[in-house]
Amino acid sequence: MNLVRSSTSTVIRSLFLAAALSLAGCASDPTDRSVGVVLEDTAISARVKAALAGDPDVKAREVQVETFRGVVQLSGFVDSPENVRRATDVAKRVDGVREVKNALIVK
Repeated sequence: MNLVRSSTSTVIRSLFLAAALSLAGCASDPTDRSVGVVLEDTAISARVKAALAGDPDVKAREVQVETFRGVVQLSGFVDSPENVRRATDVAKRVDGVREVKNALIVK
């Protein structure tokens, strides 16, 4: 009887270990994000949009903001090279932003 219990517990431990390793492996893909990271990226995008909307020089309606793991990408159109720099500066100051990639176009 003890041999059966021992074998059963060994099998169960092995299954849990295999499941844990397979789940850990899923997170290694650089394009995968946990729910927490997705929520934080969404919050960062919202904070950047709000900061841009609060700046009188940047036309926030024409600037799109996307965030991936704290890296913010700005795209869209602005009126001058100064507004490109200004939008980058505003975005960099937002809490949680690790880096800003600026793809804004001067129209």
